[in-house]
Amino acid sequence: MAVKDMDEREFFFGHKACAGCGGSIAVRIALKVIGMRAVAVLPAGCMSAVGFNFPQLAFANNAFIAPFAATASVMTGIEAGLRRRGITDAPVVGFAGDGGTADIGLQALSGALDRGDNILYICYDNEAYMNTGIQKSGLTPLGARTTTTPVHGNRRAKKDMMAIVAAHGVPYAASASVGYLDDYIRKLKKAAAIRGPRYIHVFAPCPTGWGIATDETVEIAREAVDVGLWPLREFENGEWTVNRVPSRPQDLLEHLKRQRRFSTLNTDNLEEIKNASR
Repeated sequence: MAVKDMDEREFFFGHKACAGCGGSIAVRIALKVIGMRAVAVLPAGCMSAVGFNFPQLAFANNAFIAPFAATASVMTGIEAGLRRRGITDAPVVGFAGDGGTADIGLQALSGALDRGDNILYICYDNEAYMNTGIQKSGLTPLGARTTTTPVHGNRRAKKDMMAIVAAHGVPYAASASVGYLDDYIRKLKKAAAIRGPRYIHVFAPCPTGWGIATDETVEIAREAVDVGLWPLREFENGEWTVNRVPSRPQDLLEHLKRQRRFSTLNTDNLEEIKNASR
């Protein structure tokens, strides 16, 4: 399925996200692919903050706010309840940010993966706790400035969530980017057809937190793949597949310099960042 072939109906609209929000693109596209019967679960974070504004709900399908640490646990309960009632056409999908996935929600996610629950978990990764003021998360990249790493930027590499998920022996996991929507859509379609725990980690730039223009979201997301900073890959049947070879690795430094969060970066840090992104 290509972008032009997607359902024309909208299931996530009228939200209050910032202009150019990569996370809202990730959620909108996923629900258009998975469909109206999807039951969405969201923890505290950007998408719940912008999507559940009483009296306006931005979701056309059933959607629930979960405790910050419990996205996957709530998904487990909903899936079990639907199964007990004999409802088999309502897939349970979770949308959580990087902090709600790699930090606060990691224990619940690990438990759901270990149990083999029939859920699709999607992490929209904007690389910091953006909703609460741009604080560092476990998925903030090396060298990026946040309000809690303000001087020389973050001094730790991102957690490798794909490797962590794959270590649970899941049937399917994939990384994606809102800069390559056809690839993201293909992975969503594949994940939707598989039973068991599935995980998609989608790169979702945040203009507010990254210091980029609101019309650069898709371009920056595509460029991150092209320079080799965000690999597109799949884990299936115990095997890894790389979906796209970086076409412009020589432009990595220029890509980083386009984002104000890397304003303290210098050429001495470049090799360190290259190594951290592998």
